[in-house]
This record gives sequence, C-alpha cells and structure tokens, in this order.
Amino acid sequence: MTNQVVIQMVKLLKQASIKNDAPIWSKLAKLALKTSSARRVVNLTKINDVTKENDVIVVPGKVLGTGNVLHKVTLSSFSISNSAAKKIIESGGKIISFSEMIEKFPTGKGVSIIG
Repeated sequence: MTNQVVIQMVKLLKQASIKNDAPIWSKLAKLALKTSSARRVVNLTKINDVTKENDVIVVPGKVLGTGNVLHKVTLSSFSISNSAAKKIIESGGKIISFSEMIEKFPTGKGVSIIG
C-alpha cells in the first residue's frame, strides 16, 4: 500500500503540473509512485560534482551524506539522511519541501532533477 504522504505529494505535484503547465512536476509525480527499491540513491559527492553555486535540484529518491557539497544548493528529495541534511545546511544550502519548491518555482524553470 502506498503511503498517504506520498499520495498527497503526488496529488500536489500533478495539480502544479497542470496549473503551471510544468511537465517537471508530473514527471516527479510518476517517479514518486515507483517502489522504494526502484528509487534512486544519490550521495553528496554526486550532487557536488553535477551542481554549481545556487542550483535548485530535486532528487526523486534518497540523498545520503557520503562526501560534501562545497557550495550552496536548494534541494527537495523524497528522503534525506541526517548527515546529508546537516552538510547541505552547513554549506549555506537549503532543504525545502515539494510544496515550497512548487511555490518558489511554479513552472519548474531552473529546477534540475538529479539521480
């Protein structure tokens, strides 16, 4: 059975996709419905390698704390380890919910999916 939180998030993403004509949110809604074993796992080393200062990213899976992020990023993910969250915040970055992400970037412009 799918978790109620996931169902709510999928609903929110689909509505945002339609309302803002933003395919990125609908793509994330589809990824959210995958089984947890099919979701991606991304560590901070990878995020550091593929992003630059002030990038806005979404990880449709779990973010783990291996490595470091040496610049500020704004991140939304389905799940994040405590060590990863701590390191992102320590580097000046932010972790925001999907609803905040949609509010700040309604069309998804400038938001990258990693993983």
